[in-house]
Amino acid sequence: MRLLIINPNTTPAMTEKVALAAPAFVPPQTGIVTATGRFGPAYIASWAAFAVASHAAIDAYAANAAGCDAVLLACFGDPGLDAIREVSPVPVISLIDAACAEAGANGKRFTILTGGERWGPMLAAMLKSRQLDGQLASIRTLAPTGGSIAANPAATHQLFIDTCQAAIREDGAEAIILGGAGLMGIAAAIQPAVQAPVICSVEAGLRAAAAALRAADPARPDASTDAVPSTGLSPELARLLADGGWARA
Repeated sequence: MRLLIINPNTTPAMTEKVALAAPAFVPPQTGIVTATGRFGPAYIASWAAFAVASHAAIDAYAANAAGCDAVLLACFGDPGLDAIREVSPVPVISLIDAACAEAGANGKRFTILTGGERWGPMLAAMLKSRQLDGQLASIRTLAPTGGSIAANPAATHQLFIDTCQAAIREDGAEAIILGGAGLMGIAAAIQPAVQAPVICSVEAGLRAAAAALRAADPARPDASTDAVPSTGLSPELARLLADGGWARA
């Protein structure tokens, strides 16, 4: 089995961090294939960056998906998710879906906590469009972006603890999601000081990917869309659109 991990931004160190964590979650002998955005923002912190990263995500899929049994889109905003799902014959895992499913288990109300103030309204719109907002207690953002937090996560631990405790006390949160690959490792570090489950979105995504791999159907039904010519795209993405089907070897 093979898992494709797509990082839609252009930070290879973040891709590697997710890849190094993956073997602890996926079935033994699973091959890990990684893809980092070939163009676009170093991290996503606006709708404009999100739009570019969506293109980068499906471009990465087109170039790397052949032979893979599941795809993990390793960005909490899920740029390009619907487009990749349209053409992929294998499961495409969303960090938002996976983390909200875990946090909301048994009817719990949850808070999403992430870095970058612009993510607040962006996440609110994303959750509403996917009908994942029913148990949402709040969305709280920190001024540092995910990229800044990833550069020195320990410096923000107390800020995360204080914000989690405020969400529990003021918003009625029964679980906390730390959204974003840049926040990996913080959930485990702060959990002893927080009186509610703290869920790392990437670890939730890897658990969902592992479940998808274990349930994988060896028969690969075709996924398709309208075959259309294109201009200015990478050869792999142009071929994907021209074929009207999934990425092939």
